[in-house]
Amino acid sequence: MTTFAELGLAEPLLFALEAEGYATPTPIQTQAIPQLLAGHDVLGIAQTGTGKTAAFALPILHRLTLEKRRAAPGTVRALILVPTRELAVQVADGFGTYGRNIRYRRAMVFGGVGQGPQVRAMAGGLDVLVATPGRLIDLLDQGHIRLDQVTTLVLDEADRMLDMGFIPAVRKIASKLPVGRQTLLFSATMPKPIADLASFLLRDPVRVEVTPVASTVDRIDQKVMFVTRENKRNLLLDVLQGNSVNRAIVFTRTKHGANRVAEQLAKSGVTADAIHGNKSQNARQRALEDFRSGKVRALVATDIAARGIDVDGVTHVVNFELPVEPESYVHRIGRTARAGAEGIALSFCDAEEVAYLRQIEKTIRQAVPVEHDHAWHAEPIARLATAAARPGGPVPRPPVRGQQKPRPPQGAKPQGGHGAKPHGAAPGAKPHGAKAHARGR
Repeated sequence: MTTFAELGLAEPLLFALEAEGYATPTPIQTQAIPQLLAGHDVLGIAQTGTGKTAAFALPILHRLTLEKRRAAPGTVRALILVPTRELAVQVADGFGTYGRNIRYRRAMVFGGVGQGPQVRAMAGGLDVLVATPGRLIDLLDQGHIRLDQVTTLVLDEADRMLDMGFIPAVRKIASKLPVGRQTLLFSATMPKPIADLASFLLRDPVRVEVTPVASTVDRIDQKVMFVTRENKRNLLLDVLQGNSVNRAIVFTRTKHGANRVAEQLAKSGVTADAIHGNKSQNARQRALEDFRSGKVRALVATDIAARGIDVDGVTHVVNFELPVEPESYVHRIGRTARAGAEGIALSFCDAEEVAYLRQIEKTIRQAVPVEHDHAWHAEPIARLATAAARPGGPVPRPPVRGQQKPRPPQGAKPQGGHGAKPHGAAPGAKPHGAKAHARGR
């Protein structure tokens, strides 16, 4: 079995890894680090939670130990582009952990906060800059930073960049970089626009793929729970009151929906907070810290805000609403079963979401098992889903914004709501709305 020492990393990095208890690299690290140390461009296909940050951070830090020169004022040596503020914080923290024993300058750049401290941090020159594209372009246009000295470009979570409309901004940033740079692109999925972007950015890249595109983590016990829309709140409360739920992330499609669900949970005695793009950076970080410390038991999030939620011990992910984009399902449930743990992903599906469920199952290339044993089970919706799963079966069209939503199938009424209480979380225990604007995320 490969060790970090066998990968040829500098001793200060090995000491930092040992202090964190990291002895054996993950598959993405084992495959990517030697290629990056050899100077190759890398196209990495890996789900969230597979150790991608260390896969690119360690080679960058290793290079800094070999090159004694410092970055010139107003320039950057390694640029890491990420889609969200939360992921920027996570990546920067990773660099801080792995590079604790070497001297280098790093900073973060993202929207939602004043740019003054960011401008001052860049003035003296940076070895590592972690940035969201919107704010970085603002600072470039104002002349606060140059990118002509970048030797390494990392594009992390490229598929989420696509979802958020960042691709034009990424291309603009890339046009300001040196031709001879090393480029790394990591993505959990590989839709055609991302493949085109990879062709644009990378030179003869080595492809590193540790899991099939859009696959889901094997350690996650996935279940779908059919329920009418009006009973989703009751089902969620029953699930979260189960003894097996220690820490849960609940996904909604919209910011307003996240606020509403969090407020409803709090009124019912479940400690909860919401995290989404309309909240200030300080509020988002406070919610994350409360969730990480256990002060908050349920974090209600939208897809855009969920990237960068890297919290160990998340026992459950609950899709209160199924995502419109099936790839988002992979990212959502990847918030659990991290760091070698197991996890449970529960998806609430009403009549209007059957089409979304079928798209998800097609994308992950497997059927999601049905959990019938709960008090709010809606059998008519289950029958509709079963019919839709048959070859040539009728698949309801997903609701179209601005048009009247299709009616639920005849007879789809609340089931079990007047009977015995459910048994908490599902047995068998082993992160939508309109696209977000690219600016200020």
